[in-house]
Amino acid sequence: MESFFLICLSFSLFLTQHSSFTRGAYDMECNFGLNYGTQGDNLPTPDKGLNPLRQVVWRLRLFSPDHAILNYLNSSDSGIVVLSIGTFNEDIEKIAVDQNYANSWVQQNIVPFSEITFSHIVVGNEVIPGPIANFVVQAMINMEKAIKECTGHDIYVTTSVSMNVLGTSYPPSAGEFREDSMTVMRGVVHFLQTGGYPLFINVYPYFAYANNPADIRLDYALFNTTDIVVQDGDLQYNNLFYAMVDSLIWAVEKAQGPDVEIVVSETGWPSAGNGDITTVEHARIYVNNLIATQMKSGTPKRPQHAMKTHIFAMYNENLKPEGVERNFGIYRPDLSEVYHVDWPKWSGRCNLGNI
Repeated sequence: MESFFLICLSFSLFLTQHSSFTRGAYDMECNFGLNYGTQGDNLPTPDKGLNPLRQVVWRLRLFSPDHAILNYLNSSDSGIVVLSIGTFNEDIEKIAVDQNYANSWVQQNIVPFSEITFSHIVVGNEVIPGPIANFVVQAMINMEKAIKECTGHDIYVTTSVSMNVLGTSYPPSAGEFREDSMTVMRGVVHFLQTGGYPLFINVYPYFAYANNPADIRLDYALFNTTDIVVQDGDLQYNNLFYAMVDSLIWAVEKAQGPDVEIVVSETGWPSAGNGDITTVEHARIYVNNLIATQMKSGTPKRPQHAMKTHIFAMYNENLKPEGVERNFGIYRPDLSEVYHVDWPKWSGRCNLGNI
């Protein structure tokens, strides 16, 4: 253990001396990225798959440490600047109970890829509430320690949650964590607030609309109306996405996290799988309206905060369950577009000021 720590410490000092990583201002067009899912047996190799994204997508999210993708990003001018990387959900308990395992995870999945700017390590995806939820906070604590001991990078540690952590979400100001998530989420929020880390959230107006089309307007879910659909005190909402995000922000603030930043780790609209609700045109409208809306301002509760947002997903993935789950991709595996996205053209102006 002592020799392992010394190796980590030595590498940390080296990176600190050679790193030009700084924090400062950033442009709104630099906030958008993609989820790179790999649950398909017909997907292109990373060199081919990432090529269409050059100069249009600044950030990328991997659900797990795929070394084929990491090796490509580490050895090429892919155009991707910052990367969020997740742990397997099944590794959370091991990371939580064994600091040495957390250190080994960082040594294997972060340290060898020194040319990649890792922005976030995401400890688990949508495991709260659930049987391993109680391990999340300690796993984040151990991962934070491993990063400090083994790298010279300033990498944020977080977890990704779905809207299912909320017991109340309407109106947004009533947002509050559900009873079986409350204790864990308070611990998560305390960790993030103390460390200055963001909370990753998966936000899908599609599922809200599909589950309740009688009470939710389709144009409200698609960012396709200027009508004020929800009036919540002084706050006005003309899209469901912002209402959902703000309900989670209210819950986080009630859990003593007033300064916790919100990063949208997933959002999108399926192009097939559920009749007339899931069309290519609806998917195109949703994603492009999302980008256009967020280029203007943040949510009604945090209007000056331009959220970092990852669109789900890069590909249609044929090993996912049949139906909508296979149809969230912007690209088909042959790299043809399912629909066109008007990505903001950042043209290299993005910097590492605020990852």
